[in-house]
Amino acid sequence: MEVSPDKEHLIELAHYRMPFGKYKGRYLVDLPEAYFTWFRQKGFPKGKLGELLKAMHEIKINGLESLIYKVQKEFPKDTL
Repeated sequence: MEVSPDKEHLIELAHYRMPFGKYKGRYLVDLPEAYFTWFRQKGFPKGKLGELLKAMHEIKINGLESLIYKVQKEFPKDTL
């Protein structure tokens, strides 16, 4: 069985910016791993933001940030 990531979801994740707080306006991939760990302990927000934070947390703990940077470069937001 072949599993491929949802391209649109991955592009959205790569370009999503934190909408509030200390890191407002920063790409999720640029947030420190400790911030994701804190959310995991306290509870991720409901809805789309929570799902994106969970996904980015998994990417970060598995050391796959380079994948997100590659998506940002190959699919710039201004061309979407």
